[in-house]
Amino acid sequence: MRDTRESRLLLILLVAVAFALITVDIKGGESSPLNGARRTAADLFGPVERGAAGAVDPIARTVRAIRDSGTEQQRLDRIGEENTELRQRLASSDAATGRTKQLDDLLRTAGTGGYTIKAAQVIAIGAAQGFSWTITIDAGSDDGLQRDMTVINGAGLVGRVTTVAPTTATVLLATDPGFTAGARMEGSGEIGFATGQGQGPLKVQLLNGKAQVKPGDRLVTFGSQSGRPFVPGVPVGSVTQVEATPGELTKTVLVQPFVSFTSLDLVGVVVVPPRTDPRDSVLPPVPSPSPTPVPAQPAAAQPTATAQPSGAPQQQPAQPSASPTGD
Repeated sequence: MRDTRESRLLLILLVAVAFALITVDIKGGESSPLNGARRTAADLFGPVERGAAGAVDPIARTVRAIRDSGTEQQRLDRIGEENTELRQRLASSDAATGRTKQLDDLLRTAGTGGYTIKAAQVIAIGAAQGFSWTITIDAGSDDGLQRDMTVINGAGLVGRVTTVAPTTATVLLATDPGFTAGARMEGSGEIGFATGQGQGPLKVQLLNGKAQVKPGDRLVTFGSQSGRPFVPGVPVGSVTQVEATPGELTKTVLVQPFVSFTSLDLVGVVVVPPRTDPRDSVLPPVPSPSPTPVPAQPAAAQPTATAQPSGAPQQQPAQPSASPTGD
């Protein structure tokens, strides 16, 4: 239909009639004169609507299933993300628990020895500054660190600081072949020099070739002047082997370090040495030997009666024979 004056007047008239019918319907309520027409329309178009709904229903269900499947997948994805986050939290909790124990051990060692330390975390391992056995820690000159400071952890001697940057530092480990530290035997006080051997035990040259040493004996650091590069009394390790060196002026022993160098995490740099030498007090208590089990004594044998075959005459105990007497 073309847009003419008549068509516009007709449209306005239809809109006015529609508004009039709506007004009459609202004011009439339950007794509206349009209720009859509404029921007639419902009776006429109801079956058509139900048929159309029945035809469209499978399509609608399919659309809803597709939509719901997407929602279900999103829910599963969200649950998966939450589980992943929970596992990460649990892993972080386990790591935090392990690190708390390391810190407790470190502070106990430092407190026993009277060492003032700066705690730091190992952030890198590997070759650095020409050394093959080194670690990098997350503390540096901004934290008061300087070269040739002793590095420890809760178990004992880790190494010494070799290079310092504002926020990091490089530590030469005690296992490095270029590492040497003065050491002293527990109890006897025999002194020597401990040298790293890479993955092997430390080698200690005792200055007294006649020193009495046996496996299990323990060593601590001897200490340096002003506590650098080594403070005294830090646990080093225990003797595993005494090498035979007849006629030598020194005695060589192999020492297993107390520190596990393959699992270093939290360490402490001694920034202020102790006022007095702690001697052997930082060493952990010697474990008491377990009692030797006493073998059980065999039970005493009991005499048993000998079974006689059925019908056999019973044996009588032997009577002492009477000696013949002369008249």
